[in-house]
Amino acid sequence: MTDMPLVHAVQVRKSYGPNEVLKGIDLDVHAGEVVCLLGPSGSGKTTFLRCINQLEEIQAGRIFVDGDLMGYKDKGTKGASKLHRLKDKEIAAQRREIGMVFQRFNLFPHMTALENVMEAPVKVKGRRKAEVRAEAIDLLDKVGLGDKVSAYPGQLSGGQQQRVAIARALAMQPKLMLFDEPTSALDPELVGEVLEVMRDLAKQGMTMLVVTHEMAFARDVADRVVFMDGGVVVEEGPPRQVINEPKQQRTKDFLSRLRTEHERVAEAAAELL
Repeated sequence: MTDMPLVHAVQVRKSYGPNEVLKGIDLDVHAGEVVCLLGPSGSGKTTFLRCINQLEEIQAGRIFVDGDLMGYKDKGTKGASKLHRLKDKEIAAQRREIGMVFQRFNLFPHMTALENVMEAPVKVKGRRKAEVRAEAIDLLDKVGLGDKVSAYPGQLSGGQQQRVAIARALAMQPKLMLFDEPTSALDPELVGEVLEVMRDLAKQGMTMLVVTHEMAFARDVADRVVFMDGGVVVEEGPPRQVINEPKQQRTKDFLSRLRTEHERVAEAAAELL
């Protein structure tokens, strides 16, 4: 990891009407670092990811990715700083540097796995099909789908579709990967195959910001865990400290509820066997 953060968020605020979802978020993510965002539904985790990728406009603060101010140009004069929104084309160019994997796979149903992975590099970056095809096949092989290049999304399991979605994001050669609860829409038996791909990405040094409820993944893979609640960062630190020995009561309460829910699911599963 380098000294300068790849992601530098300063006092980020976001509101939907009178509802302030982000209330001044400060967060740095360094190159090669894996940071997991934990917290209850409605805490602002997904909104924060979407603000980084400029899928949402912020009302205040600044977000920098690799030194670039995301979504805005600072035209400050004589010590007075004023932000101007970039044009859609300029924002789209910034987004090309960031890969995002959503809860839902959002694959093109009329395209094969290979065509889904090839689409953005060819259409957005204007690269040669033959070159992109070779890279796409390699990416699908890396996510364990080398034998599914000709399969359509409807012929794939949820876990396989999500792995195609990861390969599709990687095809743009991003400097940062954002994951928004990538396993939440999957059946329990399919979660492991997606997490394994993400573990491999972490080992390869990919910078990742991950919203997840998978505590084992956060404990084993994350360099740092950030607990959010009510639109603020409540606690952050090494995963074993935050997950096993949290300092803040809100963190303790959330983890206790999460463990209780996991126990209920495990008991229900055991009864079915």
